[in-house]
Amino acid sequence: MHCPHCKHPDSRVIDSRTAEEGTVIRRRRSCPVCGRRFTTQETVILMVAKRSGVTEPFNRDKIVRGVRRACQGRPVSEDQLAILAQRVEDAIRGRGSGEVPSHEVGLAILGPLRELDEVAYLRFASVYRGFESLRDFEDEITALRSERDRARNSGESDEAQRLEGAPETNGQDQRQPAGEAAPR
Repeated sequence: MHCPHCKHPDSRVIDSRTAEEGTVIRRRRSCPVCGRRFTTQETVILMVAKRSGVTEPFNRDKIVRGVRRACQGRPVSEDQLAILAQRVEDAIRGRGSGEVPSHEVGLAILGPLRELDEVAYLRFASVYRGFESLRDFEDEITALRSERDRARNSGESDEAQRLEGAPETNGQDQRQPAGEAAPR
């Protein structure tokens, strides 16, 4: 590693530590010529295999740019886009492979984008999945609605189960007036 101060082609590692949940190694180095110290960072490069057969390093900014187009005119902030891109990268890295097909990157985007904004999801999915007819949009909207209804019904059944454990009141106020003892 070249010293950033004097450009000497060698340096000595003083300390190494993992960072960012073990995905990065930070090394503290010292230059034997000028004696100055500096820090370097090492990460495993995640490669994306494109349909053409070309591989290129994973680039979170490409995800943000692609999703930003789908979110144009929608109430989605830059911070939300950055979080989505981080979630996608974490999901892909979590698979443990050093190279992933670009198709899997697209699939990893769909879930978090659906949660973020359904309209942006439809826009992205229509391009990614190559919708060719109105029927493709209708099918996807139907799937979104049924998923939302399932989630809503699941939430209602959770609430009903919670209320089942509460004592029955028959619509009457169960509080006792001040100074009166509860019936025995």
